[in-house]
Amino acid sequence: MDNRAGEMRVFVIVAEAGSFSAAARRLLMTPSTISKLVDRLEKRLGVRLVERSTRSLLLTSEGHIYFQRARAMLADMESLEQELAAGSAEAAGTIRISASVAFGTLAVEPLLPEFSRAHPGIILDLSLSEEMVDLFQGHFDIVFRVGGITDSSLIAQRIGTARRKIVAAPAYLAHAGVPRSVEDLDRHNCLGFNFQRSQPVWPMRTGGRIVDRMVSGSLLANNGETVRRMAVAGMGLARLGDYHARADISAGRLVEVLAHAGVDDEEEVAALFPGGRHLPARKRAFLDYLVPRLRAFMANEPDARCAEAALRP
Repeated sequence: MDNRAGEMRVFVIVAEAGSFSAAARRLLMTPSTISKLVDRLEKRLGVRLVERSTRSLLLTSEGHIYFQRARAMLADMESLEQELAAGSAEAAGTIRISASVAFGTLAVEPLLPEFSRAHPGIILDLSLSEEMVDLFQGHFDIVFRVGGITDSSLIAQRIGTARRKIVAAPAYLAHAGVPRSVEDLDRHNCLGFNFQRSQPVWPMRTGGRIVDRMVSGSLLANNGETVRRMAVAGMGLARLGDYHARADISAGRLVEVLAHAGVDDEEEVAALFPGGRHLPARKRAFLDYLVPRLRAFMANEPDARCAEAALRP
């Protein structure tokens, strides 16, 4: 009997567990049985899926592709069975979501209470981080990402464009002075980030060309919300996304500086999720509800501004 779904499930658990023995404990099987199942799968496909060692295993490039697709297909099957068993297509189950701290706090979180009231059967598992998380290794269903949309195996629903602005509190500018030129940045406290992909440079326009200006300051943080709050507190200059700083600019808590020297440094904002023929009802409901409203937020439409203002003190 053809049991491809069972082989897929075994392989996905092997890939997640990182070894035959760990997968065997989860599946209540012997490691030799797991190994034979993976061998049979490789023979049928005609490719090597894992590189074995005495202590662990690594996925080959083909193994990584098979893991991604198999995991998505199994999730679709599970969702379909749940819907049919319930006797309706009502969305239910858990959605694991990842977003940056700023975008998650300002854009995603205000939409969750109303969505949850409309879909009481859905559990929302939200993680906020500035790190570029791996959707598959982190077992996320949907990732909201600002920039860095490079994985062609994922479906991307575009939400908008984030543009950077250099801002500071009026109190800081009153005692430190307003920077008038790119060179003035050398004497200012420039707040920055400490996550791995961050660089201590701000792209600036000077002398008719764009240069990466080295900056330094007394604070490095692992998220944009901390940098924003410290800028509002008068600690120094910050370079933030326009959606992140606009409420403070509108309220006068922050002022944009060096707009003439700024660069149209744009990053795409998108919802990323695995492809598949059938998107589970819970994910479709979530995306159908959030994506249009997030687009309104990024476009700074009136309803989105009201939602954002409700978060601010």
